[in-house]
Amino acid sequence: MRFERSAALRERAHAAIPGGAHTYAKGDDQFPERSPGFIARGEGCRVWDEDGNEFVEYGMGLRAVALGHAFPPVVEAVRRSLDIGTNFSRPHAMEVECAEALLAAVPFADMVKFTKDGSTAVTAAVKLARAATGRDLVAICRDHPFFSYDDWFIGTTQMDSGIPPVATSLTRTFPYDDLAALRDLFEGERGRIACVLLEACKYEDPSPGYLHEVRRLCHANGALLILDEMINGFRLAVAGGQEHYGVEPDLSTFGKAMANGFAVSALAGKREYMELGGIRHDRDRVFLLSTTHGGEVPGLAAALATMRAYRELPVVETIDRQGRRLAEGLKSVIAAHGLSEHVPITGKPCNLVFGTLDRDKRPSQHFRALLMQELIARGVIAPSLVISYSHDDAAVDRTVEAFDGAMPVYRRALEEGLDGLLAGPPTAPVYRRRNRV
Repeated sequence: MRFERSAALRERAHAAIPGGAHTYAKGDDQFPERSPGFIARGEGCRVWDEDGNEFVEYGMGLRAVALGHAFPPVVEAVRRSLDIGTNFSRPHAMEVECAEALLAAVPFADMVKFTKDGSTAVTAAVKLARAATGRDLVAICRDHPFFSYDDWFIGTTQMDSGIPPVATSLTRTFPYDDLAALRDLFEGERGRIACVLLEACKYEDPSPGYLHEVRRLCHANGALLILDEMINGFRLAVAGGQEHYGVEPDLSTFGKAMANGFAVSALAGKREYMELGGIRHDRDRVFLLSTTHGGEVPGLAAALATMRAYRELPVVETIDRQGRRLAEGLKSVIAAHGLSEHVPITGKPCNLVFGTLDRDKRPSQHFRALLMQELIARGVIAPSLVISYSHDDAAVDRTVEAFDGAMPVYRRALEEGLDGLLAGPPTAPVYRRRNRV
């Protein structure tokens, strides 16, 4: 494949945009050198880059496009909304309709407020928990990689430049699926923790009863339980982990797939807490969420159309079925090459990922870049293996064939080294203190 147009755009991008992209996970350091730098258009699970190369794509829009690119009912709903106008001095009725639709899909929530990205919604949830409890400390799961771009979270990562230590002095961490550690945290910070924040699951199920016991510990210690449903929502189930595992959070946050890639996110929760951000109470007011574009009509039209699709179509069931088909096919061909211990396929069917281990079976960014490079050469873009409703059997089969073709190259690199096989530098973690030089 040739990437001349992408290469030219890349230089212009780095001249105008720090990092060359507006999202770190889409940056050049996350992909091999031989890769499409820019996507021109998408349809279903397929995309075409600026040079006209066609690919099957995974992890579409950082897991946001769960129905498929340019999904016709969503596109048509947005197209119709453009004739209405986008933003007004008072709310549009669609704000009520969309709120009611989400609450109907999330039975543990009584009220909801919309915004534009997940970080804003999660930070609002933390603020609300602090206001409701009168406490300062926030306990977050250290095994879940991202909650917010705000200082209270990013300051806990290696990428903490520009963030004063005071910003994270009120943030505590705990490991996933370890009740003893959470109990110890509550005991050590007795009466100070406002909330516990985690995803219901990442790639594997928690131990039986874990989430329910986390909830019990929170309430026994006067803290709120917040579930981040950005990834699990509209994938694992419509209402995410809370629906799948039957655990009732006090607050939860949604985004990504709820509008099929359009910018809509939400904070949902119990009325007694959410109303603190409203005007029908006599307690101290909470400046909860008040964004210029929170009620923007086209985004809400996309969310309504997306939620309608989930009601009318077997979206979750199809994602689960095709994810299982993909995992089974990949594990089979990887095993046939004797590389199961070097290229593990893990995660739930709706949220699959692959590992890339070196000859000593340690995670390797060099081998990650090599595998991604070889998949791209065979027509598959796969920063992950997160599938969509639009991934048909042909797309899954093409992906399995691409892995099958890439495995001999991977084995050769294990046996002989990467020289002459990997073009350019390895990929790199987003959370790192320094750039490669």
